Amino acid sequence: MPHVLLIEDDASVRDGMELVLRRHGYGVDTAATGEQALALLAEEGGARVELAVLDLMLPGMDGFEVCRRIRARSATLPVIMLTARGDDADIVTGLEAGADDYVVKPVTAPVLEARIRAALRRAEPSGQAREADDLAGLVIDRAGLTVTKHGVPVALPPSELRLLLELSASPGRVFSREQLLESIWDHTFLGDSRLVDAAVARLRAKLEDTPGKPRYVQTVRGFGYRFGPL
Repeated sequence: MPHVLLIEDDASVRDGMELVLRRHGYGVDTAATGEQALALLAEEGGARVELAVLDLMLPGMDGFEVCRRIRARSATLPVIMLTARGDDADIVTGLEAGADDYVVKPVTAPVLEARIRAALRRAEPSGQAREADDLAGLVIDRAGLTVTKHGVPVALPPSELRLLLELSASPGRVFSREQLLESIWDHTFLGDSRLVDAAVARLRAKLEDTPGKPRYVQTVRGFGYRFGPL
């Protein structure tokens, strides 16, 4: 079964979440601080971790910095952040740091488990029909799930890779934020455009020569996003 790293400083919350996850069949490692979590990931046993659930308000190193350091170690490990307030600034900062999704505490067991399942699905092979696309120097290998730009590998976490695959599969087609939320994040009941916008911004920073004038992932004002025309 999938193995989750739970990073939460509140012992009662951490114990409750661990119990819920174990009852659903997940393996769980826990950490009370960001430093403990990063040390665990650096150990040999850290390789078994398939997803991190990360509280933003941690003692010492905060969750934003922990997320950045996790992303520096691994572009592909899904990260779900926990925030106690649902504050827009915290959510945007967390998403910009590289989180794939977020939930606001207190979170119910079904919601947490559903978000974890959705994040793990995003990390699985996409099953796209074409094997590869070569688009103005950007090569998207749909079978191998790799991306290169002018021959240089581009490391993308699952949500950004899924977004790129979805958009590039239909060049010129405009996708609304709601469509992308449902197809990539499975947010059929909690539509939140910040997830899409943050993933687009991170994707542009990695793919575009000039992120402010994108060639690949373009905004169609009032409607959503499209891939190209290049």
